[in-house]
Amino acid sequence: MSVDKETVTKIASLARIAINDDEAEALVPELNNILGWVEQLGEVDCSGVEPMTAVIPNELRMRDDIINADPLTGGGVRDKILANAPDAEAGFFAVPKVIE
Repeated sequence: MSVDKETVTKIASLARIAINDDEAEALVPELNNILGWVEQLGEVDCSGVEPMTAVIPNELRMRDDIINADPLTGGGVRDKILANAPDAEAGFFAVPKVIE
């Protein structure tokens, strides 16, 4: 894959970054180098390698999900809270979609 000046300008526009023509021209080789490195990573044989989230083995510490029914501490009053909501669905606040 190769990036040209028009592609850099479009990426900058989508990211809402203001750049001039000289800056766009300077970014072309940098982005092409980055894409070259990504293509090199695609050539690495990863068969038999387990996916990992960290370099050391970690286990998530979980706590019991206990609802405190004491109204002074805020537990067990979902229905009262949702009564104040303009719109609620399935026990949650419903909000309008804002992503286009």
